[in-house]
Amino acid sequence: MMSRSYTNLLDLASGNFPVISGGGRDGRSGGMRRMPRVMTVPSNIAELEDEQASSVASDVQSSIIQDRLIIVGNQLPVVAKRRSDNAGWDFSWDDESLLLQLKDGLPDDMEVLYVGCLRVIVDPEEQDDVSQTLLEKFKCVPAFLTEEILEKYYHGFCKKLLWPLFHYMLPLTKDHGGRFDRSLWEAYVAVNKIFSQKVVEIISPEDDYVWIHDYHLMVLPTLLRRRFIRLRMGFFLHSPFPSSEIYRTLTVREEILNSLLCSDLIGFHTFDYARHFLSCCSRMMGLEYQSKRGYISLDYFGRTVGIKIMPASIHLGQLESMLKTVYKESKIEELERQFQGKTVILGVDDMDIFKGINLKLLAFEQMLKLRPNWQGRAVLVQIANPARGRGKGLESVEVEIRDICERINQQFGRVGYKPVVYINRSVSLKERIAYYTIAECVVVSAVRDGMNLIPYEYTVCKQGIAEPESDSLFADPKKSMLVVSEFIGCSPSLSGAIKINPWNSEATAEAMSDAISMPDGEKQLRHGKHYRYVRTHGVSYWSKSFMQDMERTCKDHFKRRCWGIGFGFGFRVVALDPNFKKLNVDSIVFSYERAKSRAILLDYDGTMINPLSINKTPSTEVISILNALSKDKKNVVFMVSGRGRESLGSWFSSCEKLGIAAEHGFFMRWGRDDEWTTWGKNKDFGWMLMADPVMKLYTEATDGSYIEAKESALVWHHRDADQTFGTSQAKEMLDHLENVLANEPVIAKRGQFIVEVKPQGVSKGLVADNILSTMAKRNCPADFVLCIGDDRSDEDMFENFGSKNLVSSNAHIYSCTVGQKPSKATYYLDDTNDVLEMLRALADASEEDDDDEEEIEDDYVDDESEEGSS
Repeated sequence: MMSRSYTNLLDLASGNFPVISGGGRDGRSGGMRRMPRVMTVPSNIAELEDEQASSVASDVQSSIIQDRLIIVGNQLPVVAKRRSDNAGWDFSWDDESLLLQLKDGLPDDMEVLYVGCLRVIVDPEEQDDVSQTLLEKFKCVPAFLTEEILEKYYHGFCKKLLWPLFHYMLPLTKDHGGRFDRSLWEAYVAVNKIFSQKVVEIISPEDDYVWIHDYHLMVLPTLLRRRFIRLRMGFFLHSPFPSSEIYRTLTVREEILNSLLCSDLIGFHTFDYARHFLSCCSRMMGLEYQSKRGYISLDYFGRTVGIKIMPASIHLGQLESMLKTVYKESKIEELERQFQGKTVILGVDDMDIFKGINLKLLAFEQMLKLRPNWQGRAVLVQIANPARGRGKGLESVEVEIRDICERINQQFGRVGYKPVVYINRSVSLKERIAYYTIAECVVVSAVRDGMNLIPYEYTVCKQGIAEPESDSLFADPKKSMLVVSEFIGCSPSLSGAIKINPWNSEATAEAMSDAISMPDGEKQLRHGKHYRYVRTHGVSYWSKSFMQDMERTCKDHFKRRCWGIGFGFGFRVVALDPNFKKLNVDSIVFSYERAKSRAILLDYDGTMINPLSINKTPSTEVISILNALSKDKKNVVFMVSGRGRESLGSWFSSCEKLGIAAEHGFFMRWGRDDEWTTWGKNKDFGWMLMADPVMKLYTEATDGSYIEAKESALVWHHRDADQTFGTSQAKEMLDHLENVLANEPVIAKRGQFIVEVKPQGVSKGLVADNILSTMAKRNCPADFVLCIGDDRSDEDMFENFGSKNLVSSNAHIYSCTVGQKPSKATYYLDDTNDVLEMLRALADASEEDDDDEEEIEDDYVDDESEEGSS
């Protein structure tokens, strides 16, 4: 019986969402009406209502070949206001939206469309008109949500589960963090499904890029990839990504991780966030990342998934333009009069439990106690913008903040002096700029934050705007100071800021005091360093860099063969070389039967026996197949393995004609009764005395690892060790061994969960050459070659064997890897069962051939006896 949770995922993946079913107008869920399809091709497009697992790439080309970008975010960069007469809506651009600002980094001729929600609930009767208006005037496609689904999706799953977890709050109790609720997860998937339908309505999959933003839409990549397997798609996470220990507590961890890996490029603000994501991929999926020429990537079923590390930023031009407007108004002069003779410390934060506003206030209180000279002079202006969601613990934090403010003002306040000015309302950008301008220091004390652009805004506002007669922005030295938490995304880019641990109130108090007491010369140097960074790393730089990396990552999309496999959120795309295909049993049997001289080279572990099997002894079926193949006089059959000759010789003692190449070919014999021969002339293994202590050192330090001592090699295994630590230790050991054995005739190599040291030149590729050349010297060059393996060591065979001077000119060559993965082989079989099935078919063909020869011989004998009697 299928489990309840699995059937739910199948329902969700196929579009059956119980959370929003029923009650919809025209039979559609949630009262949604499907907007008219936007035609991007000169032909009819069938309605795409049913999104089953069959994935196809579009075979319809757009009328105009031009790259477009579809930006998908939770909210559209549009402000909607109901008209005063309540008859319709007025719309305008939201100039502060990052999704709107990033257009500055895109090519001028690139068309940009937006998909997202409005900040208001639109009646179903108005949705068609609103959709048409937004599309025509703003190139926006709205996804309309009901209040019920919005409550479960945004305020439920996003804000009460994902947001706390991604900010390191574990659901230890019902009120601390959010416990997993499957109905909220279903709502989250349902909304992502709605977004995917809106993207499908406007997309031209062969020409468009899709850029998805933030944690609200983390399963959208799977929904789109199932529909368009070659779609060029990027995802950027604007929140932190937690460490693997935190992330692995999420009930739907595999679903979200698999979905993110359906993207071509995944972006993070900092290396820490990217490192945590890569660690999850390693620990949960066994994926290892590569870094080549500065680019980090993962190989995921033949697809290259790029990892982008680039912090978002602010729109410099917009902020400077707003500065000019503020200078013309009297707000700055008003604030300067209000705080005349005072030193202003500024905090600007959203009301959120992770922003550390209460910690900042406690540190300011501590500063006034420890530095009495600041009493009556220092003022903390704390702006608290309204909360974006109704998260856990928000009310208690608000109460604590008010209590601390009252206590500080009562203890240290006096006539004409109020130490804390608490502004608990929405503050416009203009008003915020005025506060930035008069502030001596900005303090950001968030305990965890994805990016936080407040320090960048403050730096630009303190720089001001260039005077008309000045040629340089730095003609008049400016000064500013930043005290920032080391746990926020912008911290690494602010090298001149004073970094704090916001949990340490005393240290934060000292940092505040030092910041406002610092000499002007040093403040100017620190400000200049920050402004140069912000000036050259604006939002346009960020978006341009992301798009360039996405284009580079996707450049081979249409050159490879791709197909989708898996159900629900286990779906993934396999991308392989166009010439790489599954080995057809009938085809190889046909070639096998017509061949006169055959070479069959077989790996053992992972090829003839399941790699997860604890008992590695060959089964009776394997022995039977090998005996049938090796007894055929036309065949030369070799077991080519990394295992020792004693194990292989014992296991296959009943296979009289089977050749064995042990330890990657260092030991070879052509049959059971033949002597073992060794590779090369150098039999000095003194290097083992040098390598063994190094391996023991790492074995003692790495729990779960062990050393396998072979006659010609030493192998360090770390499959059972902690995956991340084992990989790190393997890299370090390899470097250590290469230094120690630099002058020895050996080579140290990494494999799948192993580090191996073996004599130079020993490889399975040389084994293949040796076998084929020996057959050619015996005047029976192979006209049929079959080579099967499953790991990196077998790639040497696939690459080297089959030289035309070693085989017959009309030879049929079959190099085959086990598993659908990138390989130098030409063919693949899915698993060991497929391998045994194919070899059994060849063995049966050999037995039939033997029976035919016996019948011919019997007929010949009968004919002779008849002639003799006559």
